[in-house]
Amino acid sequence: MPQTAFGGQFTSSYEVLRLARTSILFDLDGTLVDTAADLAWALNQCLGEIGRRAVSQVEVRLMIGGGIAQLVSLGLEATGGPLAAPEQDRLTGHCKRLYEAHVADRSQPFPGVAEALPVLAEAGFAMGVCTNKPEEASRRLLSALGLGQWIAVIVGGDTLRMRKPDPAMAHAVVERLGAPPDTAVLVGDSATDVTLARAAGIPVILVDYGYSAEPAHALGGDAVISSFAELPDLLPTLS
Repeated sequence: MPQTAFGGQFTSSYEVLRLARTSILFDLDGTLVDTAADLAWALNQCLGEIGRRAVSQVEVRLMIGGGIAQLVSLGLEATGGPLAAPEQDRLTGHCKRLYEAHVADRSQPFPGVAEALPVLAEAGFAMGVCTNKPEEASRRLLSALGLGQWIAVIVGGDTLRMRKPDPAMAHAVVERLGAPPDTAVLVGDSATDVTLARAAGIPVILVDYGYSAEPAHALGGDAVISSFAELPDLLPTLS
């Protein structure tokens, strides 16, 4: 039986075969990777250029999840209010370019992520990312942090015409993974991820260290974890 890197083990050869039919959809920011420092840097560069105060990483963590346009909008609201639409659009584009040029300067995988992904791959899980971050930026971030080799599919905020929590996002990841839809599991950190999972008809595991303003236990997920080290033994119970 394959051993996990965390001291647990899968219970039988049948279990491994069953896991081979299972797909995992991961949220990115706040779940796999702590991106707050790079996002805060890009946002603060833009805010500084228009004479606004810098926002803290604590503030930025609560602004993440809806993409760069939402990040800029919330940053402006926190520092004096919105701009006229053309100027706000210009600032959003500038922030997006800055961020994508420095997407992995300060970001790091959350503890246990880099160790868990190869264990899950060895067990037969097909893994993809479902995020509102642009697809190319997500791809470059995961590659720079050494995680991309385990992620077969990325559906980002600009991949389809819709964004999370539209269930089409989850369905697209599962379809591109070539996995049975009824064996998918979503791992995320927010109410948006719970809404997405419920609409897509799949279970959702929440991490309690993410960017949600509400405690993970209050969001209505099927399980809550504090570390990716818990995933290999938890997933079979939800498959």
